[in-house]
Amino acid sequence: MAETERITVAEVSEGFGSVGEPGSEVSLPVVELLTGRGFATGKSGAGKSNSVSVIAEKLLDNGFGLLIVDVDGEYYGLKEEYELLHVGADEECDIQVTPDHAEKLATLALERNVPIILDVSSYLDESEAEAVLTAVARHLFAKAKKQKQPFLVVVEEIHEYIPEKGSVGKAGQMLIKIGKRGRKHGLGIVGISQRPADVKKDFITQCDWLLWHRLTWDNDTNVVGRMLDGEYASAVEDLTDGEGFLMTDWAETERVQFYRKQTFDAGATPGLDDFERPELKSVSEELVAELKEPAEENEDDRIAELRAELDEKNSRIAELERELQDARNLRRLAEEFVDALVQGVEGTAPGRTEQERMRGPPRPTLVGDSASEPATGAGALANAGEGGVDAGTTAASPPVEPEPDGGNPPESGGDREPVNDIATGTDEASGDEPKNDADEPAEAFSAAAILETLNAASELSIEDIERRGPQSPRERVESEGRRGSRGAGRGPRAQSRDRGARDAHPRDAVGLPRGRAGGPTGGTRNRRRRR
Repeated sequence: MAETERITVAEVSEGFGSVGEPGSEVSLPVVELLTGRGFATGKSGAGKSNSVSVIAEKLLDNGFGLLIVDVDGEYYGLKEEYELLHVGADEECDIQVTPDHAEKLATLALERNVPIILDVSSYLDESEAEAVLTAVARHLFAKAKKQKQPFLVVVEEIHEYIPEKGSVGKAGQMLIKIGKRGRKHGLGIVGISQRPADVKKDFITQCDWLLWHRLTWDNDTNVVGRMLDGEYASAVEDLTDGEGFLMTDWAETERVQFYRKQTFDAGATPGLDDFERPELKSVSEELVAELKEPAEENEDDRIAELRAELDEKNSRIAELERELQDARNLRRLAEEFVDALVQGVEGTAPGRTEQERMRGPPRPTLVGDSASEPATGAGALANAGEGGVDAGTTAASPPVEPEPDGGNPPESGGDREPVNDIATGTDEASGDEPKNDADEPAEAFSAAAILETLNAASELSIEDIERRGPQSPRERVESEGRRGSRGAGRGPRAQSRDRGARDAHPRDAVGLPRGRAGGPTGGTRNRRRRR
């Protein structure tokens, strides 16, 4: 094993970044290659695929296994010298495979040390190719945990699976998993791409060795500058074919010239010369026949797997149905709660609080008030806040029209108005007994009552606001509170009469009839003054 601990793949090159004697051999440790993480990059024709093929040839010469994910169908040339199992989807392959063959492929690779070329370029459906790669990578990772056998996975155009921008599919997720956790199980990976700027940087920064061939685009040379420095970013543009900067964890970065590979170069650009396909070596027929068996042998396992997936989906459906039923129950409870609130908000005063109802009978209609019209302005708002008679109560009270002596209808400007007998609790105009709100059923304080009160407060005229003059917030609140407590239940007509005399008497500023201060004579005196 000592003679295979390292493989020679290149020689020292002259120029910037050269280390050691030009022309001296450059070797790589086998274990680091097989179990580590590597990245080779360079523009098309710069030599990256050739360099990786040289590494593959050296590993195959010494009997080490590997699996190459061939995106462009250019690695079958290795079969000119080596017996590799070429699998894919067309007749050029030794056998056509599907995800059902993934476990068997992983077994041949790790347990039987069979080198494999997985040609995903032969699949017309990209999703099918990704499904095969995902299944193979998953089984390789699972078996590597048990086998502990050094094994290398080579992935061409790795930016298609683990891009810097965009989503990462299932195949890319498995490759990332191999890159992060495969080393401890003996499973290594090498990614190849002509655009390092398009490869996920988390993968590049975790690599143990990197090979930078010629790059010219600024986005790509900027990656070199970040990984090495600005001088290397400038020098990478002038590298010749096959020349590159080799950066490793075990040695100093050096400028090297890789050897030419010995097998047929199937990835070379076609020229004017006739193309001659070399004779390729094939694996044994027994191995191919053995690989064909899994589709039949694992049919029962596949049925069991599908049943398990079906059970899982049915379980998920049942869970979603339970969540939907819970949501329906919650909605039903919410509707019942709303119905209960609506049923509780009925009657003439939905905004009256329990505290007001506990105070006893309602306040009688005062002299000069019109009970047939709802209270408006800040007084109504203050009443709602203080638990007094609100707009809903006033609007529902029976109308009280003033009558002169003798019961005749009053004339405009009459001196006499009906008053309630406070002592007896009767109304002189109607003779009805006042209602006792304590006998009425309790009613909830509702949003409708709040809205009604706010609407009443919004009826304040601009003239009222201007007549008050500038007030501080505190004075405005106190003024509205006094007005609301004294003028509750007054209709628009009574308030209209008060507005005309507010400037003549201080009590008019808060909406209180002057007759209330001095009894009936006071009311008469105020009316004479207005005339």
